Amino acid sequence: MRGAKAIRAAHSAAPAAGSLPLLCVSLLAVFLLSVSSAHAAPPVRFSGELGGLVTDVAGKPQPGAVVLLFNRQDRLLQRSATDALGSFAFGDLLPDVYSVHVSFSSFVPAIKERIQIKPGMRSLLEVNLSRVFSSVQLVSMAPVSGSLMSDSWKWALRADSSMRPILRFLPVQPVNSPSESSASSPSSSGTSFFADSRGLVRISASDGATVSSDGEADLGTQFAFATSVYGGNFLHLAGDVGYAPGSTAPSAAIRTTWSRDLPTGDKPEVSVTMRQIFVPLRVGQGVIGNAQNGSAQNDNLPALRTLGVSFENRKEISDSLQMEYGFAYDNVSFLDTLHYFSPWAKFTYAVPRGKVDFTWTSGNPRPELSMGSSSEAGVDLSAPSADLQRELAAVDVLPRVTLIDNRAKVQRGDDFELGFSQRVGSREYRVSGYHESVSNTTLTISSTEPGLFSGDLVPDLFSNSSLFNMGRFDTFGYAASVTQDLGDNLNMALIYGSQGVLSLRNSEGGADVSIDTADDLRKVMEASHRGALTMRVSGTLKATGTRVVASYQWTDYRSATPGPMFSTESPRLEPGLNVVVRQPVPAIPRVPWRMEASAELNNLLAQGYLPLMTSGGNQFLLINTPRMIRGGIAFVF
Repeated sequence: MRGAKAIRAAHSAAPAAGSLPLLCVSLLAVFLLSVSSAHAAPPVRFSGELGGLVTDVAGKPQPGAVVLLFNRQDRLLQRSATDALGSFAFGDLLPDVYSVHVSFSSFVPAIKERIQIKPGMRSLLEVNLSRVFSSVQLVSMAPVSGSLMSDSWKWALRADSSMRPILRFLPVQPVNSPSESSASSPSSSGTSFFADSRGLVRISASDGATVSSDGEADLGTQFAFATSVYGGNFLHLAGDVGYAPGSTAPSAAIRTTWSRDLPTGDKPEVSVTMRQIFVPLRVGQGVIGNAQNGSAQNDNLPALRTLGVSFENRKEISDSLQMEYGFAYDNVSFLDTLHYFSPWAKFTYAVPRGKVDFTWTSGNPRPELSMGSSSEAGVDLSAPSADLQRELAAVDVLPRVTLIDNRAKVQRGDDFELGFSQRVGSREYRVSGYHESVSNTTLTISSTEPGLFSGDLVPDLFSNSSLFNMGRFDTFGYAASVTQDLGDNLNMALIYGSQGVLSLRNSEGGADVSIDTADDLRKVMEASHRGALTMRVSGTLKATGTRVVASYQWTDYRSATPGPMFSTESPRLEPGLNVVVRQPVPAIPRVPWRMEASAELNNLLAQGYLPLMTSGGNQFLLINTPRMIRGGIAFVF
């Protein structure tokens, strides 16, 4: 301001003819005033600062605590210690995202990630150390003295007419009186009812079985839609429609989910799922006839109908501890009507460059939980459609319904999992263990004999096989893995573990075992363990965007189950050779969607088919993982 006044004074004092000595004196005065103003004003700061206070649960400052500052690549930048007042500070930080790790003897370390540092701003943290759960909270962000956008600079921009066009690029926030705000409608205030809408439609087909070993089924046409309502509410709609193999009646499954982001950090979610899937006519008459003492009905085929209501929530207990929990109530109708309750919970505790997680599920399997931490089945979790993929995974999980003496039963399980992962440079190490208790354990049987185990077999709705109720199955296992990043778009994992499986008491394949009834088959099966080594490679070709995930598991395939049936580990390992390919299709001009082709090959070598024979010479197969080749194309809006 002084410089501007001096310039105007110099111009007004200049003679018409222009006197050189007077002009030199004026310019010298302007230069001296500018230099004095520059020395008087604080320097402009383009960097930011980070500081905080470290206390215990009683609020007592903790001097001597070690504070480490990491960048977004988890590289240590600075190290500091709290002073006598328990405070610390890091200055001259470039605008970016940082992480802080605070540790002190006899306390649990406190970790805060994704701290945004802005130019000219000081971020203040409040660190509470505890012997159980330590926490870090971002309490305020205040301007630093001499920051880039100080009040003096703002007033200077407003006063200078030449700078006003720049201010016009800023969004205009309407200011209404309280009466106008209360009377205005959402449409009048400019708020959109629906925003951030996304959609996905996938059409697929397979060579045979369309259901995986964990009960995920695909009817042929899947769709999902997501949108936000007034910003803080989120609505998801997902479904699957088509025809079950061999059935002439259409089948469908649909799921509606509502969720909301609360100021407390909670995100409650409520879902309603409905399914109706018809049994193929060729086996439907036999099932009805057996269930109703031979009175076959040709016009009313049995159908699997389910209605489920679920609730789940995610809560940040502290900056290091996250809890996810929920429950589901299901009604299943298939010859009989069944009701059951399925609670679950998951705790994740963040440690420096790693995490500890504990998961408990009861009742229904929760395969969508395995999609929360890594790329599952070739799905890019950073893509905008990742939440739609998760909804499709939830809607496609069907209850495994079997029969015992013509009475319908549903496979249920209690699963406990504990895992620890740690990242060291470009490698990630993980160890985990589980204990699984399954009731009404479901096995897949393939046989050409129509009267095999009459009253104890129910047709598989998605293949030519049948489902058999094995009874109760208790087991446990462990796994250790190492994942090596081979670049930004390629990684390789090696996993070894011991899995609990159901196998024959006679390890030679059961040739000398007499099997005449369903009870005989249950008696010759027993719980055992087998070692398994799995190699998994996943990567993306940058030139074409092709994503490939391939895995192969070396193990003893003489078993009737593929391993843990209720596991939420990510990735979910499947026996045999498995390949998933997802290829983006080049965009078509003026078309409001993008396309992606996919191919999934599960157990391509058809390993794990266990042949058995009855005393009458009829052969049948126990299949732990069906071979499946499926392809499709997805339209993403």
